[in-house]
Amino acid sequence: MLIDKIEAIKAQLAELRADNEEALEALRIKYLSKKGEITALFNDFREVAPEQKKELGMKLNELKTMATERINALRESCKEQAKEENKIDITRPGAPQALGTRHPISVVRKQIIDIFSRLGFTLADGPEVEDDWHVFSALNFAAVHPARDMQDTFFIEKNDADVTRNIVLRSHTSSVQVRTMDHQKPPIRIICPGRVYRNEAITARAHCFFHQIEGLYIDKNVSFADLKQVLLYFAKELFGPDTKIRLRPSYFPFTEPSAEMDVSCMLCGGKGCGFCKHTGWVEILGCGMVDPNVLEASGIDSSVYSGYAFGLGIERITNLKYMVKDLRMFSENDVRFLDEFQAAH
Repeated sequence: MLIDKIEAIKAQLAELRADNEEALEALRIKYLSKKGEITALFNDFREVAPEQKKELGMKLNELKTMATERINALRESCKEQAKEENKIDITRPGAPQALGTRHPISVVRKQIIDIFSRLGFTLADGPEVEDDWHVFSALNFAAVHPARDMQDTFFIEKNDADVTRNIVLRSHTSSVQVRTMDHQKPPIRIICPGRVYRNEAITARAHCFFHQIEGLYIDKNVSFADLKQVLLYFAKELFGPDTKIRLRPSYFPFTEPSAEMDVSCMLCGGKGCGFCKHTGWVEILGCGMVDPNVLEASGIDSSVYSGYAFGLGIERITNLKYMVKDLRMFSENDVRFLDEFQAAH
């Protein structure tokens, strides 16, 4: 009978469950669609005796309303459940996030700057695109010096009739020292970190660009002994307290006397190994007393003031500290290589 079918569906509606939108839609179709069970009851209602139509009609309407409300309630329950599933529980332990790391060149650059900052050196900066005067002429480079040749220097604009107008990519950061001397009176105590460019073949041991830090100190009564003491302090701070240094005579156009500095090999402690070619020493920088011609070119009286200068390659120091055998690794942005330096800073 129709009344029995109505009561049976009511019992089913009371037990309805749905965990997701797909299950909920299946229930709606089963009971409320055009071919659903409740719609079929309305079709059976046409065969009911007239005296029963009022009572059964009310029960059918109640059943349809009950089914609609039950499905809507389940729909709201599903929405709330989805919200809870997507809700972030701030009390749960956080998922580890992969962090970036400083580039090894940046790590060593900062270490070097920090050491010289403790000695009173301040930072100075200048353009990477320079003119001949600041890169060569003011630094006592002869007009026919090999460094001016295209094989060493990247020329952007070259006018042989007037070398002072030649525009180049700086081949050293000494140009920053010239600019500082042009606009600042002694005492001057600066370090000049930056990228430099040289027209060289790219290999495991050389690149067409690299990074330097150069230092300059000008004041009255500055001596070579002052230079040696500063470099000894620097070497011990960077490589360890047992580090020794030695200075070998050399030549640079902008310093006189000039020297190259070696440090005792950090692998063998100066005893000799394959890394230091069994000499016990590793070269790290060039230095010397500023040539009087360089001081005079910038308007500094060389009879009153003297000074020293030094320069070192950051890639060279990084190689020594971390034993990186291929210079090209520093500029290839290989994340696997960079991840090795997470503990360096």
